[in-house]
Amino acid sequence: MGIKQLKALVLTLLAAAAPAVAAPDFELDGHTLQVPGPVVFSTGGVEIAPESEATLAHVQAFLEAKKAITTMRIEGHTAAVGDAAGNLKLSQARALAVARALVARGVDCKRLVAVGFGQDKPVADNGTPEGRAQNQRIGFVNAALLGRPIGGLPADGGGASAGSVCP
Repeated sequence: MGIKQLKALVLTLLAAAAPAVAAPDFELDGHTLQVPGPVVFSTGGVEIAPESEATLAHVQAFLEAKKAITTMRIEGHTAAVGDAAGNLKLSQARALAVARALVARGVDCKRLVAVGFGQDKPVADNGTPEGRAQNQRIGFVNAALLGRPIGGLPADGGGASAGSVCP
């Protein structure tokens, strides 16, 4: 029996044992958790839109399933539109809002670090509306495993602290 067949058999047995509970699939790109959709905010604000619910639930489920991840960095990023200092503040405020939303869902605040990068880490061209939309994002990055920094980086990843996540 090959690996694919064995994996299929295990998944079938797990589904038969607990058909009401589906194990979520988690995908990482490096140390960054891939999420089902973007975290959406009010225009220019920090209020998280209801359509972000699936993403927050996915991150919460990941942290519940992966107890060895002792610190996750919530990274706020903006497009390069307007004032760089204002964009940094907005990215920090949004990262903190997401971290606090996760805490409200039951995630231990000590496992989260919220930071902003402003417009300093674009992933697309800021010259197009599509590119700006891609740059306006929240990232969920595994920062510490069993209390040890991943990749030798500090938990904040070099971002500007957004403040305390814990109430």
